[in-house]
Amino acid sequence: MGLADKPGCVLLGWVARGAGVRLVIWAAVFLAGCVAWCLAGCGTPGAPQPPSLNLPDRVAHLEAKRTGDEVKLTWTMPKRTTDKVLLKANVDVRVCRKESAAECVAVTDVSVAPAAKGTYIEHLPAGLNGGGPRPLRYFVELRNRRGRSAGLSNAAVVLAGQAPAPVVGLAAEVRKSGVGLGWNAGDLHDGVRLERTLLNPPASKAGQDNANQDSSRDSKKGPLGAPEQPLHQNLIVASDEGRALDKDITFGQTYEYRAQRVAQVDADGGKVELDGEWSAPVRIEAADVFPPAVPTGVEAVATAATADTPASIDLNWQPVTDADLAGYFVYRREADTPWRRISGEQPVVGPAFHDTQVTAGHKYTYGVSAVDHAGHESTRSADAEETVPQS
Repeated sequence: MGLADKPGCVLLGWVARGAGVRLVIWAAVFLAGCVAWCLAGCGTPGAPQPPSLNLPDRVAHLEAKRTGDEVKLTWTMPKRTTDKVLLKANVDVRVCRKESAAECVAVTDVSVAPAAKGTYIEHLPAGLNGGGPRPLRYFVELRNRRGRSAGLSNAAVVLAGQAPAPVVGLAAEVRKSGVGLGWNAGDLHDGVRLERTLLNPPASKAGQDNANQDSSRDSKKGPLGAPEQPLHQNLIVASDEGRALDKDITFGQTYEYRAQRVAQVDADGGKVELDGEWSAPVRIEAADVFPPAVPTGVEAVATAATADTPASIDLNWQPVTDADLAGYFVYRREADTPWRRISGEQPVVGPAFHDTQVTAGHKYTYGVSAVDHAGHESTRSADAEETVPQS
């Protein structure tokens, strides 16, 4: 459509051929609308857009872990640029570190693919391996082909300084209450991390369902026996006193332990660890060779015979709380005669026994032991004596 096709422009031509003054003024106003309408109809372009800088997105989840004189960095590469454009080629990554307010010192340059897992291990120089623990911050910076970046990643903090001395003399001993661990004590300000590995994990549930009845008996063993245990588990000892007790074990399993000293410093609003080297491992089989606890509080009360009931002595005692308890055996003797078990072949389930094989006027001495499902029997309790009254 040309100007001649627009009504306002035709009117302007008519005015130019000699219209009156009022018409000229009216036409001038109409002409302004005509021009605005024409410009709007011509589709003029908007504001120009700046060219893309092609900057890779910043890394936001850099992590660092120091063990001995090594620092391992891990991070995830972005998929896109800051303009939300997919990255197609490897990206240049610069790794740097700094102490306190110093400048970030370049450590290395690597090339990593977009969306990949980035890793780098630095062997600390001698100057960072000595002295007291102090924060050391690592960063990664992603650069485009022109060497420009969107900025440093988050800070990943480790501790510089001399690492704690290795744990030596680690030893393990099976106890009724768990696995006792001991080692040569060090600095009480250091904590100790104990790593436990289960070397013979139990069979799958399907296999357990097909096992014989002995498996259900074995599953009851252990001070705090759980149906399933993780293959790896860490135990933390707050101060290095040279001993610890692992109560969360299952008898019949085989474990391997390692230990390392750990120093901690407050940095960036949290605790940062400096770990020593792992000790040599120690392996132990947690065999159940321990009987239950000895019963206590045994009491005997005699009842004289009546026309309807024979004489008897009733025994009761405090229950034993061992997890693998099967029951109790009751023993009796007279004067200096040998002890004789009077409770039968199978253990008594509850902490009580009713003895009717007694004679009026006789004095009896009783003792009670506890037995577990593996057949381990405790020593007898303290003696309890009672005399049967005459009718």
